[in-house]
Formats: sequence, structure tokens, C-alpha cells
Amino acid sequence: MIGYGLGAIGPGIGVGLIFAAVINGTARQPEAEGKLRGLGFQTFILTEVLALIGLVLYFIASTK
Repeated sequence: MIGYGLGAIGPGIGVGLIFAAVINGTARQPEAEGKLRGLGFQTFILTEVLALIGLVLYFIASTK
């Protein structure tokens, strides 16, 4: 469980960086908010999938 906890740090930081970039981009160009928000959520989903894969692998490894 410690290994998964350490592995979840990366996606957590990634999500923070993704939405920081979306907020920064929206502040610079408000007219691009819709496009930036869509891209932000797509990359958020990809990042969270990596965390979920790590969780699934933890459960697979712990059953053996």
C-alpha cells in the first residue's frame, strides 16, 4: 500500500499542474476558455487513469 501511495503522488502533482496551466491560460486569453477547459479535462482523465491502473495493479499483486 505504501508503494501505491507513493505512486499516486505523481498523478496528484500532474493534476495540479494541468489545472494551473488551464487557469493561467484562461487569465491570459479569456476567449480560449472553452477550448482550454476541454483540453484540461481530457488530460485530467488521462492522468487519473494512470492512478487507477496503479491501484488495480496493487490489488492484483496483493492477491498473490
